[in-house]
Amino acid sequence: MVARSIGRWALTGVMINSVIASGIFGVPGELLRLLGRMSPWAFVLGALASGLIVACFVEVAAQFAESGGPYLYVRTTFGRLPGIAAGWFTVLTPVAAAAAQANLFVNYLAGLHDSWADGLRRGVAICVLLGVIAGINLRGAAAGKWLSSVLVIAKLLPLLGLIALGLWLMPYAAKPAPTPAAPPTAWFTAALLATYGFGGFEDALAVTGEVRRPGRSAAFALVASLFTCTIVYVLVQWVSSQFLDPGTVGQRPLASLAVVLFGVRGTVLVTVAAMVSTAGAISATVLAIPRLLAAMGQHGDLPASFARTRGGGQAPFLTTILVGLIIALLALSGTFRWALAVTAGSGLVVAAGVCAALLRLRALHPEGVVLRIPAGNSIAVAALMVIAMLLLQLELWQAAALGGTALIALVNWLLVCNPHKCKRLGVHGQ
Repeated sequence: MVARSIGRWALTGVMINSVIASGIFGVPGELLRLLGRMSPWAFVLGALASGLIVACFVEVAAQFAESGGPYLYVRTTFGRLPGIAAGWFTVLTPVAAAAAQANLFVNYLAGLHDSWADGLRRGVAICVLLGVIAGINLRGAAAGKWLSSVLVIAKLLPLLGLIALGLWLMPYAAKPAPTPAAPPTAWFTAALLATYGFGGFEDALAVTGEVRRPGRSAAFALVASLFTCTIVYVLVQWVSSQFLDPGTVGQRPLASLAVVLFGVRGTVLVTVAAMVSTAGAISATVLAIPRLLAAMGQHGDLPASFARTRGGGQAPFLTTILVGLIIALLALSGTFRWALAVTAGSGLVVAAGVCAALLRLRALHPEGVVLRIPAGNSIAVAALMVIAMLLLQLELWQAAALGGTALIALVNWLLVCNPHKCKRLGVHGQ
């Protein structure tokens, strides 16, 4: 029996860690260039669009008490092949992102002391970072949630410090020169960019099987994390728009903002904040993704050994080690870049599956929905329209990366549906 050691606040922390990663340290600059002092509204629009998707997740997640997240939702609703595809789309994105985040962590570390910039020390730093995170998560979900909670607090404090001091000094700031009204195309691009910034919350749902009162906790965490991330994003963008010139903002806008507010020491503050932010995102991945792989093993879509746990139902031992090793190899070799091409659309594909699952589950069990959101069918259709609009913005090479992931899922499905290969792989049937 797996211990349900994760409460609603800890699950919220895992979601925030998954959403607020390294993007917040660069996206404000892009939005400033597009919209100038009106840029905070881009995050408001992004939150509204993301809210449609989150609402669908709230209803669907409330109906499941096992680990697996969107993989389990889609598999239960639409069958094995769509479920495996949802599983692979959910796995590849955060693993590739974690490898990139490990490199960013060391890049920021090298900003504090350039001896970590390359060579053996860089490799050692990546291995130590991932080894510590994986080692803590091997002790079980309780240790993993503790690490995630500590990191999310450490992540939010510097951002809140920037916001608080910025709001305090705002009346005395020399306002940037007014910018001309942005054209509709700039608003559209900015809203899309901001909407992408809210992705990642779905990864945390993979740990549902170890969450207390999973239905209510998942609903609470989804809403609370969206609200928290919206407040942080909008306020960071607002303060940035009041102190930074859209025409001269660089690639590290929060570093520039910190220098304005704190002086030269502000660079160290942002560097540490970025390191904590990336470490937090990695910790959320190492907590959630092994449990998704274990759920796929339990349902026969991966080798049964993936479902084995350590210490009488604690951490999924093999998958935690496997995820840590894969992230380390991708980070050290630099080959994570191909997988990052999937990130632009994979979360949208998974979200589309969950929104469609809401419609299907309501049709199959009109009286059996545990939690029914008002106007759920209309919200699901609107969310699917938003997702379709976002997917249409992908470039051809990004769409090709999504096709490659779908091909991996198809091969996986063919293997588990072949009795002879299943036997050799140790995979049991449906």
